Amino acid sequence: MPKIIQQLLRALSVLCVVALLDACGGGGTVPLPGVATRALDPSFATRKAVAYSPFRTSTAPGGTPAETVTTAEVDQDLALLAQGGFGLIRLFDCQTDASLPSGGSAEMILQRIAAGHFDIKVQLGIFIQSGNESFNQAQLQRAITLANTYSSEILAVSVGNENMVSWSSNGVSPTTMAGYIETVRNAVTQPVTADDNWLFYSGTDSRSPAPVLNTLDFVSIHTYPIIDTITTPGSWDWQQTSVPATQRAAAMMNASIAWATTNYRTVRHYLDGAGYAALPITIGETGWKAVATGGESQRASPINQMMYVQGLAAWSASGAAASKPTAIFYFEAFDEPWKGSDDGWGLFNVNRQARCALQGLIPSSQWESSDCSAAHALYYVPTSSNGTISANRYTVFADVAVAGQATPTEAISWVGFNSPATAFAGQNSSASAPGDAPNSLQITPAPQNASPMFGWGLIGLLPTTADDLSQFVAAGTLNFSIKSTYPGKIQVGFLTGTTAASNAVQAYVVVDPASAQYGYVNDGNWHQVSIPVSALVAAATPAYGQPASARLDMTLVTQPFTIADLYASTGKSTPAQGVGNATTFWVDDIYWAK
Repeated sequence: MPKIIQQLLRALSVLCVVALLDACGGGGTVPLPGVATRALDPSFATRKAVAYSPFRTSTAPGGTPAETVTTAEVDQDLALLAQGGFGLIRLFDCQTDASLPSGGSAEMILQRIAAGHFDIKVQLGIFIQSGNESFNQAQLQRAITLANTYSSEILAVSVGNENMVSWSSNGVSPTTMAGYIETVRNAVTQPVTADDNWLFYSGTDSRSPAPVLNTLDFVSIHTYPIIDTITTPGSWDWQQTSVPATQRAAAMMNASIAWATTNYRTVRHYLDGAGYAALPITIGETGWKAVATGGESQRASPINQMMYVQGLAAWSASGAAASKPTAIFYFEAFDEPWKGSDDGWGLFNVNRQARCALQGLIPSSQWESSDCSAAHALYYVPTSSNGTISANRYTVFADVAVAGQATPTEAISWVGFNSPATAFAGQNSSASAPGDAPNSLQITPAPQNASPMFGWGLIGLLPTTADDLSQFVAAGTLNFSIKSTYPGKIQVGFLTGTTAASNAVQAYVVVDPASAQYGYVNDGNWHQVSIPVSALVAAATPAYGQPASARLDMTLVTQPFTIADLYASTGKSTPAQGVGNATTFWVDDIYWAK
């Protein structure tokens, strides 16, 4: 069974569990043995909390070239967080970096706080790496040293980050994690937890939390309603199509808070019923993207983010203590470009400009934008077809018009996969295909050499509508002229549906220049490529993150042309084969014909 479907079934089962426990009151079992828990500092319940990392460039921490975080940058960040009312920060790791004056960014941050510059407390994180025991033991010892050295600044310690939930790409067994927690807890005085996705702590995941629950002082869960719309379609109704369009944004954001509270209540009920009613729960991560970097169109914006923050604040301020988490750490303080498709969560952008959620607290000279009216929030608008294209030619990009041709019903936007974009397109007047002067589309790859997308891609996008190209399936072709010396295979095709509607299906074929497949040759000269639409249709699969049930719909073609090199499909693994290669393509006279 595909993982997305498994997650959906588990999520639905969780809703049933919540309903049942609500009906019968929950709890009632004999408490299980565990540690004599240490109480969380009272300021966990009073200080506004946020996750913080100081890295600003597109280079991953520890990558090459290594990013040097300066004291001035840390001071700027902490001052902005203090201005924003944050008095509790969560750090993700305590790694040593010899390039930093303090030996590591965590210690630098702690030093600046300890010096009395900022009234901020810390939950220290420990990064755990699957299968790397020597690294993990070094991190545990490093954290113990910091927790004891900065005992006044560090209020709690968290071991690991989303390592135990069954879908983790950096998996560690709960039994192994319990050993790590015990090592830390035996050597520090602060309360200790292990941050993980709410599903792991709900008792409905395939991995039981039982081994770690007896070692924790509190449970720290992560909940991301916006991400669940991608990875677990149907888990909650973000589209709100039963609500009038003028009220749909507010309805979506209210529903997102309802889903987050459901996640919390599910964990609370499970812990109560398993004998862990005394364990407090914090939300170690939750947030809403300000920028759509991973398919969150019609959802992610600074205004929607502001509405989510406001909803969390209302939840935190209302009701009895048992009905809400002790603390909510918002993810995250600042954008981090190195995360690619997982960027865009920041309450500040990478340039340290405040987004809408903080504009009542940060001076206007430091705002990203002054347009924060709730009336401009994004919401779901179903994509509709513009009607059947009956012409014999459908021209996507060309200078020379052909008699009787049809063209896209709105201007095509040329957009690179992912964020930062993995390809860029522009008009070029110095190169054009024979018979279609004067302009061509110049495409420059900017490959991403990290998960989840190894490679690059560029799409021709209909931004708000779709065209019906169903009449081209039987005997039609997708045609274009191309000129490049880019090494190895590429992919070409189109896409129907949208990720917003969870019905996006890609129809790409791999084209091999070695055999002049479909006419493609990469010798630096212009060549005409013609691919049967039937071959593309036969290769159709649900797009990344879409449910397995998604089906190709030729009446809803939203991306009539795509060119890409996804290494998992083209088989590349070395620079000579194209990994990291930015060789330019010139593409011209793109059209469908029948």
